[in-house]
Amino acid sequence: MPMTPQELDDFRHALAFAARLHATQVRKETDIPYISHLIAVAGIVMEQGGSRDEAIAALLHDSIEDQADRYEGGAARLRRDIREHFGAAVLEIVEACTDGVAGCKPEWRQRKQDYLDHLQGASPSVRLVSCADKLHNARAIVGDLRVVGDSLWNRFKGGREGSLWYYRALADEFVRGGPPHLADELNRAVCEMERLAASR
Repeated sequence: MPMTPQELDDFRHALAFAARLHATQVRKETDIPYISHLIAVAGIVMEQGGSRDEAIAALLHDSIEDQADRYEGGAARLRRDIREHFGAAVLEIVEACTDGVAGCKPEWRQRKQDYLDHLQGASPSVRLVSCADKLHNARAIVGDLRVVGDSLWNRFKGGREGSLWYYRALADEFVRGGPPHLADELNRAVCEMERLAASR
């Protein structure tokens, strides 16, 4: 269902907010502006019929995790501003897609396991935004594997084995509980990731 004019205005406001938040951030070990990832995730969500809240949450899904320590007033102020500007439902999705805040993140493997456990009881909105995020990341990894090969894994804290474990676990969880079409897309991307990793 198309967004109403008011919902489109809200989305444009969220896009501008996200662009300011992530203005200096780039994708790992690249010169690609990070906002490109957020726009892509929001696009996937919208293509799946996502609501106004889901599309805006997709734009902001990494805001608390990546930018809270740089935001005037910190995480508490950022959460309050998201709620005031975009609503409690958007903040709830963003919070549920956050697996740690800069400066106080648990050890990598435990953090990822906690996120996987949390997904099992997550709402359909959270699962939609999260799956869209992981799908875009997985496609980027597959593309980069074809170009730079095994050195790609040096970008990730989990390295080769940890990253492969995490994406396989994510794909399995989304295939189990949805969203169905996106889960299938993620599973295909992870299968290709595994195939490329095994061939090198």
